[in-house]
Amino acid sequence: MYGLLVEFVDAEQLRGAALRTRLEGHYTRVDAYSPYPVAGLAEALDKPPSRVPFWTLLGGILGGGSTYLLQWYSAVIAYPINVGGRPTFSWPAFIPATLEMTILWAAIFGVGAMLLGNGLPRLRHPLFGVPAFERASDDRFFLLVRCDDPRFDLPSCHAFLESLGPVSITEVAP
Repeated sequence: MYGLLVEFVDAEQLRGAALRTRLEGHYTRVDAYSPYPVAGLAEALDKPPSRVPFWTLLGGILGGGSTYLLQWYSAVIAYPINVGGRPTFSWPAFIPATLEMTILWAAIFGVGAMLLGNGLPRLRHPLFGVPAFERASDDRFFLLVRCDDPRFDLPSCHAFLESLGPVSITEVAP
């Protein structure tokens, strides 16, 4: 079994259920699905902050730094050319390529971090087998308590989730 999927009609019910599931039920392996962003849902689930900004910054620094270093090395050390008596290290000439590569590497690292952080690409997920879950992108709100949660016990979890007033509770097979 993968977990218990609970269906709600509106976003406030989902947010309240997520908060109660974390605070009263003490469940930690909980996910929520909705057709649009719900204010306060990430805080109710106590999700850690995203790491995408860190990886985007790291990609930008690596891309810009390596490009600048490569240009400096090739112009000053490996192949110095005397053009009209100007110095070989003319840093203003290095700025356009450095800027472009900073943006490119930051974008690549940011998209990669987003995809990996979201667990994508995912061709199959246990929730795809639940017929009602198709409405998650339309007009329904879902809360999933995974069975790998340390406090998960099927009868007690089912009773707790029933107390939240859902439309339905579905057992999700792996």
